[in-house]
Amino acid sequence: MDISVLQTLASRNLWGAITPEIMLGCLALLLLVLELLFPKQQHQAVPAAALVGLLCVLSDVLVNFQSAYLGEETFNGLLRHTPGGQIMRVFFLIAAIMVCLLARVSLAKQRMPRVEFYHIVLVVTAAMMLLAQANHLVMLFVALETVTIGLYILVSYYRTSSLTLEAGFKYLVMGALSSSILLFGIVLLYGVAGNPSLPAHTAQSMHYGQLAAFLAANPHNFLASVGIVFVLAGVAFKIGAFPFQIWVPDVYQGAPTPVTAFLAVSSKAVGFTALLALAGTVFASYAWLIAPVLTFFAATTLLFGNLAALTQHNVKRLIGLSGVSHAGFLILGVAAVSRVPMATGAIYFYLFAYLLASFAVFGVMTHLAGPDDADQELDHYAGLSKDHPFLALVLAIGLGSLAGIPPLVGFMGKLFIFIAAFQAGLYGLLAVAILGVVISIYYYFGWIKAAFFETWANSPDAPARPARTPVDFVTGLALGALALSTVILGFYQGPLGAWLTRR
Repeated sequence: MDISVLQTLASRNLWGAITPEIMLGCLALLLLVLELLFPKQQHQAVPAAALVGLLCVLSDVLVNFQSAYLGEETFNGLLRHTPGGQIMRVFFLIAAIMVCLLARVSLAKQRMPRVEFYHIVLVVTAAMMLLAQANHLVMLFVALETVTIGLYILVSYYRTSSLTLEAGFKYLVMGALSSSILLFGIVLLYGVAGNPSLPAHTAQSMHYGQLAAFLAANPHNFLASVGIVFVLAGVAFKIGAFPFQIWVPDVYQGAPTPVTAFLAVSSKAVGFTALLALAGTVFASYAWLIAPVLTFFAATTLLFGNLAALTQHNVKRLIGLSGVSHAGFLILGVAAVSRVPMATGAIYFYLFAYLLASFAVFGVMTHLAGPDDADQELDHYAGLSKDHPFLALVLAIGLGSLAGIPPLVGFMGKLFIFIAAFQAGLYGLLAVAILGVVISIYYYFGWIKAAFFETWANSPDAPARPARTPVDFVTGLALGALALSTVILGFYQGPLGAWLTRR
């Protein structure tokens, strides 16, 4: 190859555009170096280093939010920097900070390596941030698999627990299946878009823009349709949409609580970032196919998630199945994107509302969990309001927001999604979503009832309740900030809500 061609390709590698991801990679390596340099007794400094580093990266993203690279394609089309990508960078960094905070509490109850946990969280977060800017199916697949492989390790991190090992194995099997389905769909699209006998064929058929142009020129191609369905099915595994949600309750129960939070918030957001880019842009010319597929996913996911959560007594399984229902609300927003531009912003707002409420709930769960992290029952919350009123208040605010109770931010998130669905004419799905909200009130308020209105029955047959971990200043400050933000943003969305819902 001519050296000038290589120089031209290299000139398009704008490393400054991925400065936050490079910083996270360097920070992850730094943690391993600190483990080697510091005596074992001083390894507690590693979580602090991870948190400080994440805060510095978050500050860098916020300061440079209006980046000079916005709107540009870099690395020869692999990445495209958009306001949505910047929003999700902030989202994933906030989520990583909260996961690291919860890990400080959870790992203290286990005899497990700690440095490696934070290292993997940082690497996975960097991959998530890259995926949010993906502009190429190769970049999408590589970033998504980096996230998934890191989560394989994190899910089975408490390897002394049989339930954790079972969760890790199930997640590995189902993750491999979903990756195979996704890759098969990508290969079909690559093959058909590169066919020289078809209009607008291209050698760059994995590039989002080139693939979108090909699909627009061939709006009813059979192989392309099959490829699109397989790609959507592969993404549906990642977000836990019906009928690909079978792994959710077992994996959520067996995984360490901070990892369950990582799965519930960040991993779900990664899936929706990919789904929004594909269904809203790349596959837009196949609306005749996308619309019924998303309608099916949304309706069945909403109904299954809420109905299945009704019978759960293990709170990790309950929060997992309720998360399935939240995936249904978000799919409803994706279904409206092609007709209502504000639906994109509504999805972003919902994700942030979900982040605030979910980490508030997971923060309480982490402090109530015992050494057996998978054993977290509703009965363990009896008397929480008397023993730990602060944790009970945070739990009530988080669950109320997840249920969509006004004036909390979760209500506004659902309201924005409902407005987008109404404007898009998705009246049937809107009715199913409202029914889902009504059903969810039962199990969310059953959890609140256990914390506020039931007393612990110390009968001979009752299982021992795990000792509740005291809340330290830093974690208490973070949980208070989550709860306060959930309330304030419910009353006043201000420029944030107005800006997001214009996207």
